Amino acid sequence: MIIDNNIHHLPEDLFDNEEIMKGFLTTVPRSFGELASLSTIPENGKRQLKLEKPKGYQNLNYVEGDYSLDAKLQAMDDAGVDIAIMRVPVWEEWLRLETCKIVNDQAADIVKRSNGRLFANAVLPPWGGKDNIYELERCIKDLGMVAVQMSCHYGKLYLDDEAFKPYFKVLNELKVPVNVHHTPLPVDWGYIYEYTNLRREYGRILDQGIAVGRELFSGLFEEFPDLKFIHTMMGGNWYAQYNQLIPPKSNKKEALTRLSSADGDRIEGYLKNNLYFDSTHPHSLGKAQMECAIKVCGADHILLGTSFPVFYGWMSQGVKFMETLDITDEERKLVTSGNAIRLYNLPV
Repeated sequence: MIIDNNIHHLPEDLFDNEEIMKGFLTTVPRSFGELASLSTIPENGKRQLKLEKPKGYQNLNYVEGDYSLDAKLQAMDDAGVDIAIMRVPVWEEWLRLETCKIVNDQAADIVKRSNGRLFANAVLPPWGGKDNIYELERCIKDLGMVAVQMSCHYGKLYLDDEAFKPYFKVLNELKVPVNVHHTPLPVDWGYIYEYTNLRREYGRILDQGIAVGRELFSGLFEEFPDLKFIHTMMGGNWYAQYNQLIPPKSNKKEALTRLSSADGDRIEGYLKNNLYFDSTHPHSLGKAQMECAIKVCGADHILLGTSFPVFYGWMSQGVKFMETLDITDEERKLVTSGNAIRLYNLPV
């Protein structure tokens, strides 16, 4: 069985429903340099929802027709994907509650029509408050969603900020897993925006790495021990920093203690108990890197993800790539399906 942990969901009528499109366009904070617009692609006449930051530098492009149920199922059939978990691509950072309700209702409808092929993340404002919590409960209990989705930061606030604690308290009690989706750029982005691949790929990786580090060192999981975060982009390729940020104690007498070694056991416990990593388009990461990630983080902490339909080919390329890895069959099974079944309690 192959389970894709990261395919994108938007309302199927986003480009034809003025109310829904307004709900997306008007939430983007222009005062923070985020520019959202609706335009037509000259090459094919399709409409696209586009996000720029700063002006003239594109970070997101949503094309009409890419988000229908038929498009998802056809891509899954072509790639050999049995089940996929849907999430909103990035816009969850800004959506208001009323728009979230529409997005969630449409996701639930797509799940129902998929005949067991699709499951969904709930999307809602993460600030606590009874109306937001009611929507969370509705999504989990009534709509059957298997997880919730969050951004790795909101405005300038990463998830270790006090503002999110009322929401995390509820998620911790409900034991609902959280998919932490990347944002287009980290909070401090001034030195990476000018070059397209640096902005559109490394920006997301950098932001995820910052988010994971802050979650680990803040003690967030000490307060909420049952939270399970699944970070995209391999948590900013966290496997490469897995040991470096908790250095071993020096074997010599040093004049000054420049790095703390005292938190090593605690941080390692969080990495084992609370953090998981989505290998979003793993073929882009590379064979040696993916094998290293599995060795360092453990196959039981990594999930297959493709970020369809950013590129249609990413789904089929990602699935085929997993067969090329020099790992055990049991490790491959964990990454491609077992971890998703366990974390989301999927009825399969």
